[in-house]
Amino acid sequence: MRRTVFHVSLTLLVPLIVAGTAVLALFLSEYLPFFRYDVSGDLTRLATLVGGTTFIVAFLLLYLILRPIRDFLDAARASGVLPAKDSAFPGGLPRSDLEEFRQAFEQVGQALSRLDAKALFPEIVGQSPVLRAVLGQVLKVAPTNASVLLTGESGTGKEIIARAIHEQSLRRDGPLVVVNCAAIPETLLESELFGYEKGAFTGAVTAKPGRFELAHAGTLFLDEIGDMPLAVQAKILRMLETGTVERVGGIKSVRCDVRVVAATNRDIQELMRQGLFREDLFHRLNVFPLHLPPLRERRDDIPALAEHFAASHNGNADISAAALGLLMTHDWPGNVRELRNSLERATVLAGEEEIRPEHLAGLFGNGLFAFPAGNTDGKGKTDNGAGLDQRLASVERTMIEEALARCDGIQAKAARLLGIKERSLWHRIKKLDIAVKQFK
Repeated sequence: MRRTVFHVSLTLLVPLIVAGTAVLALFLSEYLPFFRYDVSGDLTRLATLVGGTTFIVAFLLLYLILRPIRDFLDAARASGVLPAKDSAFPGGLPRSDLEEFRQAFEQVGQALSRLDAKALFPEIVGQSPVLRAVLGQVLKVAPTNASVLLTGESGTGKEIIARAIHEQSLRRDGPLVVVNCAAIPETLLESELFGYEKGAFTGAVTAKPGRFELAHAGTLFLDEIGDMPLAVQAKILRMLETGTVERVGGIKSVRCDVRVVAATNRDIQELMRQGLFREDLFHRLNVFPLHLPPLRERRDDIPALAEHFAASHNGNADISAAALGLLMTHDWPGNVRELRNSLERATVLAGEEEIRPEHLAGLFGNGLFAFPAGNTDGKGKTDNGAGLDQRLASVERTMIEEALARCDGIQAKAARLLGIKERSLWHRIKKLDIAVKQFK
């Protein structure tokens, strides 16, 4: 049985409540001796006058207050920031003004936060909630002088985050010096970091300042600190505690005002248990730990990243929905670095054409559309139990989620992007149990 639901506008509801309250107060005043007054016995006519006047005044005031808000919401719907009124509840249930305002302002707030992230971090691509949480932590720690330890898998963008910390800090006008500890031989790392005096060793014909001195009044980014030898770790600890360095072969201490941001993709706790990393240095660097999530935990960013990398290699590059679906299903063990390299190869193979799944062949082994290795069970399924229906459902889910991510969770726009009707999209979302709120 179909349920009938009535939607009463705030413009009518609030004046009715205010006028009713005024009339009720007038009638109750007859029973309060200290409020009783002579109304010539015509209380009903007076109540009608008071109620009508109160209703009209309240209606006009509320109309004038809500009109700019409604104009703003209409403009937001016209620009595509907010969904159309008839698309918020595909089941056909009307919503109240309060629910409409709440949802609208929530979506506008999310849109403003995305714009704010783009303005503050123009080099960082992505708007997923996980990434925005990381950027929020960056904004908290950047204005301070606290040491930051970035952890995460290889290819998650630790150097980009380190640059963002420097650009948002009070040291942004100072230098940002980057040192990859794994790329420098152990025998040279100490002299590179702390410098050396003339004659300190064979070939030292002139004195040379180290990276700490070069980073004075700025930021020093130490990447891959897990590969640093213990002897160098001891000198870095002393620098962090005293603010001074001694060049190799030198006898004078040089004061350095440096903010240190370190990064590693290794398990520092395990290195400490093995005696390969100093615990005291870890505590000095780990003042503000910041973990960068792998790309598989922020799949919402894959479409934007893919389009960015494709455009950087070919300004006219376009990616098909099927290819995007394939990219969304991959786990990306190499994270953003692997995605960038994959898109570079795909743009070369596609040339001036649209990037399609065949241009991604070879990037994922057998790939999404290849049958998994193993014998079938005689019912059309392979050893891993993935039949045709399951694989098609996986592709359908991926394409819908990718469309919702690109359209910020607005189902009307996602349906147009997928080339299907909005009601069809709603039924598919319900069938696949997709949480639309996570894309808003």
